[in-house]
Amino acid sequence: MSRLSQSEKIQPHWWRKSITATLLGLTLTYALVGIFAWYGPGGIDAPVKVQFNMWMIAPIWLTIITFSFMFKTGRSAFTYLGTANLIAYSIFVLLRWSL
Repeated sequence: MSRLSQSEKIQPHWWRKSITATLLGLTLTYALVGIFAWYGPGGIDAPVKVQFNMWMIAPIWLTIITFSFMFKTGRSAFTYLGTANLIAYSIFVLLRWSL
């Protein structure tokens, strides 16, 4: 079994990854749930959709937090989650303008 070099290891930037995952993961979760809430089946006025949307925030957010520790550095986590946020909110705004 060979040892990994320093550049091949997943660097333990715990603080940066944790803060990035918590903040950008939550905003990404809000964007994804918002897109589903407004443009999913029944639209925003569906009777039981509000409760479903509320309960979906936690599993999506925790999934994003969990997978964010697989990034090599905190900077790459910030870059990818920030880009995902920009894309998700852009889609939300574009859908709002199109209707």
